[in-house]
Amino acid sequence: MEGMVLHQSSQERKQPGGAGAAGLEQLQKGPPLSHPVEQQELLGEESCALAKGEQLGQGDMSTLETAEPGKQLLNGTRSQGPPEQEEMPKGQDPGPTVLDGDGNVASGEAIPRAFRRATKGDPEPSEEGRNEEALMGELSELVHKVVKSSTWWERYGVDNCIIALNLLILPAGFLCLRSDNALPFLLGIFILGIAHHTVAVKATHLASHNALMESKTWGKIWAIFFIEVCSAFTVEQGIYNHVKIHHAYTNVIGLGDSSSWKLPFLNRYVYMFIAPIAIPILTPLVALDLLRNVKLATALRTVCCMFLGLYSHYWLLLNVSGFQSVWSTLLCMLMTRSLLAHPFLHVNIFQHIGLPMFSVDKKPKRIHLMSLGVLNLPRNILLDWSFGHSLISCHVEHHLFPHLSDNMCLKVKPIVSQYLKKKKLSYNEDTYMSRFRLFLHNYEELMVYAPPITELVGIQ
Repeated sequence: MEGMVLHQSSQERKQPGGAGAAGLEQLQKGPPLSHPVEQQELLGEESCALAKGEQLGQGDMSTLETAEPGKQLLNGTRSQGPPEQEEMPKGQDPGPTVLDGDGNVASGEAIPRAFRRATKGDPEPSEEGRNEEALMGELSELVHKVVKSSTWWERYGVDNCIIALNLLILPAGFLCLRSDNALPFLLGIFILGIAHHTVAVKATHLASHNALMESKTWGKIWAIFFIEVCSAFTVEQGIYNHVKIHHAYTNVIGLGDSSSWKLPFLNRYVYMFIAPIAIPILTPLVALDLLRNVKLATALRTVCCMFLGLYSHYWLLLNVSGFQSVWSTLLCMLMTRSLLAHPFLHVNIFQHIGLPMFSVDKKPKRIHLMSLGVLNLPRNILLDWSFGHSLISCHVEHHLFPHLSDNMCLKVKPIVSQYLKKKKLSYNEDTYMSRFRLFLHNYEELMVYAPPITELVGIQ
């Protein structure tokens, strides 16, 4: 039986002084995880990789030909792109296959050599690498069979129905806000808040992965509506940062390591309890800043769509809900748009930060990268409805097969979990409160200091 060995080394950085130095020294000795997240030894068993299955599991390994060093990320910080390598040492993994949005090989001239598809002259992959690819291929084939046998309703209909119901219930929410009684008024806030997060998080997330429908043309149209009109963000930069960076390089330092969610100048209590309220305000401001990286026509379209979404919300509160002043209207907009901002922020950091992080030149194969660096939370009716299964209880499945809808991620979850556990691969699960306590007690180690780098150093 084969098994991978996990080794951690601290990232090179300036050491903080005083109490911070002691905290970093403790962090460098090992990961600060004291919660019961499953960290199993990685095992690989030889099995037959099927081409069809591998394509299913690699749908979002998108091109980096538009990536530039210092690309602006979601919170306005800059992240250095992968370094270009002059010469590939013999026997070294040639890196991931880089595909464009349609699954085709991107132009090799625009891609650093470290991220180019292996050519005929490159060294053959090691037996270890072939075994890992075979594991991913076997799992992909199992999932492909389930997807192929599923109906349209299972693949797209369930999630589209949930989104449509939230759009249809919006008039009731605006009318409830006309009431002078506290109970109907609070019900209106709740309805608008849930509907907003379902559209701005669940629908936006599915649209960014083209998981709402089979048509790519309609998928792009709905992506503009959900991401720019409803969420007040930019389609191009949103998809680039989430799909082509975070998904393609999950938990890789400087790329998909979720560092855009870190605000080290805030203390733990401000970050965990107060900062989420500012998300509806910061989102359009960050989007406007990111428009410097897009074409003028795209920037104008984004600004118009963002203005349409925000002004429509404002106009409906004034003319349908009967608000009298500008400030009360803006306050109501903030309340509805930040109703679930706390769990939204928490979920985004709980499911990646604190798990193994890898350097770009020593990251493992896809199946190990996703099983080690992603965590599932338990099912929650409210969060499953508003955020979607792929962001809550099926996040591992979503990272392995990002083109699947929320309902399909839930359907293939038993297959994925059983397969990973059968092959002795990690399948991380933890509760919301357990992760919350971990981040509250170990805030500096997880959210301020540089994380330790994990390496898979060999085969036992």
